[in-house]
Amino acid sequence: MFSAADCAHMARALQLAARGVYTALPNPMVGCVLVNDGAVVGEGWHQKAGEAHAEINALRAAGDNAKGATAYVTLEPCAHTGKTPPCANALVEAGVAKVIVAMQDPFREVSGRGLVILQEAGVATELGLMQAAAESLNAGFISRITRGRPQVKLKIAASLDGAIAMSSGESQWITGPEARHDVQKLRAKSGAVMTGIGTVLADDTSLNVSAPEIDTQCLQPLRVVLDSRLRMPVTAGMLSLPGSTLVCCTGDHDATGLEGAGAEVRDFGAHGSVVNVFEVLAALSEREINDVLVEAGPQLSGYLFEKDLVDELVIYQSPHIMGSNTRRMFDTPNWTALADRRTLDITDVRRVGADTRITAKIEH
Repeated sequence: MFSAADCAHMARALQLAARGVYTALPNPMVGCVLVNDGAVVGEGWHQKAGEAHAEINALRAAGDNAKGATAYVTLEPCAHTGKTPPCANALVEAGVAKVIVAMQDPFREVSGRGLVILQEAGVATELGLMQAAAESLNAGFISRITRGRPQVKLKIAASLDGAIAMSSGESQWITGPEARHDVQKLRAKSGAVMTGIGTVLADDTSLNVSAPEIDTQCLQPLRVVLDSRLRMPVTAGMLSLPGSTLVCCTGDHDATGLEGAGAEVRDFGAHGSVVNVFEVLAALSEREINDVLVEAGPQLSGYLFEKDLVDELVIYQSPHIMGSNTRRMFDTPNWTALADRRTLDITDVRRVGADTRITAKIEH
């Protein structure tokens, strides 16, 4: 159905799409390649929300050469007027002869409609080239649209024997500087970074993107702290950093001091004895947050696993043995039998400095 050349052009479109990894949020990453008579005549990607989409940038690059061309697009061209006009209409007006799409857009304002606009205008369309790669690229966006919650990625730094801290709480630093810099990239790719109040009190964690070479165009992830009893100190370092902090509590508490320090405080109710994380994730979805990175201790990490809320696990494993007088990765008191274990699909293993980064998807 698809030729080797088709695959090569779509691979290039996916590569272009990934350039928007830090800046396209909350929109999906999209790339487009225009090919006419075997030659690439235009390329584009969606660089920033509110600005031109990938197809428009590619059409501008191609100029008159877009007429009669084939467009390779990683996501179905939009069919609605949002902050920008519909891309499907722009492709028709430019005289593009054929559009090959990696995946259909799950967003209800578009889903299938962009293809219909093209087809009714006489433009040939094909769907499904490198679909799995396109879906993986925008897994968070797809999760928000189809499940009503962001994709949840849990990051852990641990020793080779699975320790995340000494029993005293000492944990800085288990992994090396290269691994910690890599975490900066994970934060920059996320719309929100979540932790529990225990981590804030123990480490005064920042949860921000501080590496100057990571071009987020000044976008900082929303910092989310789960704090059922509202113990968040007004002196917490993150409150003085650029970006916003959302403190999620349960019940009625005096939030005057925290709000005066710049935090947003919301009561999400309780789920058992903890903040209702399901409601928190739904609220983050309403804020158009596609991906949530969790950097937390064993209680919150274990709770998220027990509730099947973890979609991807990233472990930075250091080449050290820390022994038995330590804290472990997960606190899962409700797992009492082998049948309770979770199955992982390890998708990537690589060295990051002296440490090993293991990435795995969780089978739900």
